[in-house]
Amino acid sequence: MNKIYTKFMLGVTLAFSFASCSDILDEQPRNIFEPGFYTTRKGVEGGLTGLYESLRHVYGQPYYYGALEAGTDEYTFASQADGNFKNADLWEGNIPDAQNSRFDVLWNSAYGAINNTNAIIDNGAAAGVAEALTAEARFFRAFYYFQLVQSFGGVPLDLGSGELKANITPSRVSTRNTVPEVYTRCIFPDLLEAINLLPEQSRLTGTVTKNVARLVLAKAYLTYGWWLENPNNIPTYPECARTDPDGKDKTWYFQQAYDVSLHAIANPGPYALQPTFYDVHLWTNDRNSEIMLYADHNEDNAVYNEGNVTGWDGSPDGDASAQNQAVWMVTWYFQNVNSSTTNNAWTNKATFHRTVRAGQKFSRMWSRMAPIADVFTGIFAEKTLDSRFDGTFVTTYPATYQYGGAAGPLYNANFMPVHPGDFAVSFLPEDNAAIDYSNSVYKSNMGLGVLSGRADWVVELNKISRAVFPGLWKLGIARRGTDYNDDKCSSTRPFNILKFSEFYFIAAEAAVKGATGTRSARDLINVIRERAGKWRYSVAEEKEIIADNGAAMIAATPAEITIDYILDERSREYFGDGLRWYELARTQKWIDRCSTYKIADKVGEELKTIERPIQTYMYLRPVPTSQLDRLEGDEAYKDAYQNPGYN
Repeated sequence: MNKIYTKFMLGVTLAFSFASCSDILDEQPRNIFEPGFYTTRKGVEGGLTGLYESLRHVYGQPYYYGALEAGTDEYTFASQADGNFKNADLWEGNIPDAQNSRFDVLWNSAYGAINNTNAIIDNGAAAGVAEALTAEARFFRAFYYFQLVQSFGGVPLDLGSGELKANITPSRVSTRNTVPEVYTRCIFPDLLEAINLLPEQSRLTGTVTKNVARLVLAKAYLTYGWWLENPNNIPTYPECARTDPDGKDKTWYFQQAYDVSLHAIANPGPYALQPTFYDVHLWTNDRNSEIMLYADHNEDNAVYNEGNVTGWDGSPDGDASAQNQAVWMVTWYFQNVNSSTTNNAWTNKATFHRTVRAGQKFSRMWSRMAPIADVFTGIFAEKTLDSRFDGTFVTTYPATYQYGGAAGPLYNANFMPVHPGDFAVSFLPEDNAAIDYSNSVYKSNMGLGVLSGRADWVVELNKISRAVFPGLWKLGIARRGTDYNDDKCSSTRPFNILKFSEFYFIAAEAAVKGATGTRSARDLINVIRERAGKWRYSVAEEKEIIADNGAAMIAATPAEITIDYILDERSREYFGDGLRWYELARTQKWIDRCSTYKIADKVGEELKTIERPIQTYMYLRPVPTSQLDRLEGDEAYKDAYQNPGYN
């Protein structure tokens, strides 16, 4: 038999039961999922709820997040990066290999969940579980296989007891299926069945529906169409012809992606675009109607959050793999910026931040990834009409030293006072030759600039470095409470995975690839761009701003939409969401767009062009060492199992 090591266990080994008087999933601790557990209704329902828990071990997980963002046209490694992020960024010729690629997070988590989906589907009918519930398991099986096939190419469908069957005996033999087999034997049929059986409305808060399955199906159709076309001759593995077993061509799949997306847009069910981009990511509006799937966390219970909600970061059972720490990775050490305690000398210094505050601008500093400067000079060049720059980044940092007991005021640039709430650091969108970065008089310990008449330290966006850069507001940690000692806790916010807005992007991309229908690519993109022109609040200025620049945004849209334009627009909409590598891999634009980037060696200096030696074989990620070590066989067998280029 062809087997892959699997186990009936998820993450922190929690099992779950359905709530009887609540509209949310009720998670109950259990030691482990046993095979016999799934032969009962309670077991099947509990295992199904566990699939939602499994999302926490992948989405918001910091090293997988880094693997999806570092090395793209969004992020490079930052000043405190370790090998996980430098290798993902291909720094100095280092590459993600079988041992250090953090796509191991996906492989190991996904296969644990997939084996559980198989058990649920195998046993659901006999256990008396409604088809709509087993359809949720079909969704998860297809969802995880879709992530795997995009990342690794063909992957095993047989875990040891037959294709798409639950395996109860760990084994050390495995055979990989081809890409077309994974799509046509699992992903497409599972999602079509899920769409047929799932409800239009969520049965509980956050559970999957017909349109959630449609979104993944549309994206899978789109991705498979690109795979069949293979415009840049990217190798696949296991090697196979780029033909569809059912005889359909790329045009058919692009059209299906378009049709499914337009059907969902016309029949949204409980989903809708938020009125502004700001509303999509505001922490008090989490789990809003635009968010279709998320890895949930909460502030109320450390067990169900799977991470501490007070005190030092960690998890109640010692397993930190499910903590939402993504935003830590892209937050610079703003807390360490010095101010003076006197207005005439820098002999007494203090930081203008006491610690991370209970607000979305303030997250724990980890500084593993920094945005490349090209983001601000290119993709986000328009910063006035388009609200998405303001609603994505933290570009102003107010002083919060009062929470550390300092009486203040502190003194910043030009020895001017900084009171609590005053901006102490600002990133400026435009060049300004008058900025002095020499610090000959005003001693910024991090090399920040001084501008006459301003108390805040300033940095031009085209002079950011790996140590000093705008943070990511949209993922920022925020808390209901006022305990300012929570800086070492992971985020208790959900990590968003699927958004309703993606239907517009998928349909637009399919239209560019030849799909036809009632709405053009420009029409579809303009729905998103018109929304992006609407403002109700400025994150940078921390005040209400009511403006509607939608007409101007539409007028600025080019008459002909290209794939590169869609990728730019996707980055404006989904920057830092952990989607970027998949977008670049699908469209085969990774090498074209990411082989060079710009960033300054030191804040305030001119930008330097950095090269990345991206090779075509890297479009497939390496099968992790943890899987290869489980295989029984000689080195030749393991080499044949591994994707070429990583042997």
